Amino acid sequence: MKLPEDGMLLRVFIGEADMYDGKPLFEQIVLRARALNLAGATVLRGMMGFGASSRLHATKVLRLSEDLPIVVEIVDTKEALETLLPFLDETVKDGMITLEKAQVIKYRHKGQDIREDTSDNE
Repeated sequence: MKLPEDGMLLRVFIGEADMYDGKPLFEQIVLRARALNLAGATVLRGMMGFGASSRLHATKVLRLSEDLPIVVEIVDTKEALETLLPFLDETVKDGMITLEKAQVIKYRHKGQDIREDTSDNE
């Protein structure tokens, strides 16, 4: 898959305890992104955060939160990311979804550059 230099970054902010179809929602999002042949996805687990409810989610020394913040990040073209939006609309009941411009510097697999070169230099 080629990825142009001018890509987009989709971020999905959810909770670790969020589920869909009996499995963690973050896992379902990554699996759907993969099924849609998106460029890649990364799940980040936060140590502390709060959302629209202002309820604080944090790790503590004596007590671990069972609902830590999770961010799923996916970079691809806007058109490709839009194929995932209906699934996110259906599954993300509590959270936030953002989309922003991202400049792709490198996109490689085993040393092979698979970022689309959009320059006119030859």
